[in-house]
Amino acid sequence: MAYQPLNEQTVVEYIKGRPAMERIFDKDAPLSAVEVGDGNLNQIFIVTSQDGSGQAAVVKQALPYLRVAGDSWPLNIERMLYETRALLLHNRLAPGRSPEVYDHDPEMYLVVMEYLGRHEIMRKSLVARRRLPLFVDHITTFMANTLFFTSDLYLTAMEKREIQKTYVNSDLRKLQEDFVYTNPFMESPENKWNPFVDKEVQDVRRNGRLKVAIAEMKESYMNHAQSLIHADLHTGSIMLNEEDTKVIDPEFAFFGPLGYDVGAVMQNLVLNYLSHFIHTPDPIERAEYQAYVLDMMRGVWKEFARKFEDLWIHNNKGELMPAKYWDFPGGDEAFAEFRRRYMRDIFRDVVGHAGCKMLRRMMGIVNVWDISVIKDLEKRAIAERPAIRIGVRWLLERDSIHSEEDMAGIVLEETKGVVA
Repeated sequence: MAYQPLNEQTVVEYIKGRPAMERIFDKDAPLSAVEVGDGNLNQIFIVTSQDGSGQAAVVKQALPYLRVAGDSWPLNIERMLYETRALLLHNRLAPGRSPEVYDHDPEMYLVVMEYLGRHEIMRKSLVARRRLPLFVDHITTFMANTLFFTSDLYLTAMEKREIQKTYVNSDLRKLQEDFVYTNPFMESPENKWNPFVDKEVQDVRRNGRLKVAIAEMKESYMNHAQSLIHADLHTGSIMLNEEDTKVIDPEFAFFGPLGYDVGAVMQNLVLNYLSHFIHTPDPIERAEYQAYVLDMMRGVWKEFARKFEDLWIHNNKGELMPAKYWDFPGGDEAFAEFRRRYMRDIFRDVVGHAGCKMLRRMMGIVNVWDISVIKDLEKRAIAERPAIRIGVRWLLERDSIHSEEDMAGIVLEETKGVVA
């Protein structure tokens, strides 16, 4: 079937004609669809049976343009092929942490997957101050597994290169290179920011030391092909409840810096922390939940690092430095020192990429819902000013930030005395 964008009527007929969907929907079940896509790139349909059975599926289809910008900004629809490959691989490497793929159609550039009706976008859960007891465990398992098992620490050089060939993803990589590391920090027509933080935005764009640091992180993003990264892993691409966590939307996936995804999750948690200066007026309730969110941020690095190194110790099969290389008197100690240095370098990248992503949310094409939902711009600036200060410090001080406690310490320093 030649590519054509589906709508709420044609997607029903499409699903009825797919043999793979016969295991999901009863034959002749009355189906209906609603388009719910609120993201930047694609259209998303929830298809449900109207017979009371609860049968449902999600259809995600690429559009030939950047949805957030309109059809004046064309975009290659082949990005859906990368998302489908990544979803299938994520399900294999981290079982249960991504939605199950039911069907995919490379000609229609769409994927059909599990409907997460009992889950909620994480941003909304955080703004509502929900407790998420398993999130840190689940997300760090996902990141440790997907990043380790696609790295040189586990794969042979040939194995890794063969996988890399299927994740070139040039168009969406260019999108991130522009929208995360370049355009927000100079004049560019798509940039948006709160006029109440205009001085802070202009200061960022004129800060030479800072722009050197951002350029270094862009170089890392473009050239450090360490692992298959999700590359858009934020609290809007995580759906969860108290018992389960699913990572969605890996259409940006490519081989990039290992610390990028970890930094993205951590900085999104800090942005939510800042949003509660407005969302939660009661100072006691606010302080309690902010402390909870900051503890989650700490836990993300702590648990990721522990799990990643444990996988490395027990699965050192890759060609970077295989087990036989360390087989000599004192080899165990040397291997431990190499791991320590490697994890130190990953953490440095975590901090730098988190800083870039923090800043771009304040002055680029796309803000973060936790903060953009605040309609009073003067109040919104209460959260945005410390976000800019934190992002700047993470970038400029990343050589002297050695732990998740150091990152959290900067958050606490830059929010001390904030008046909601």
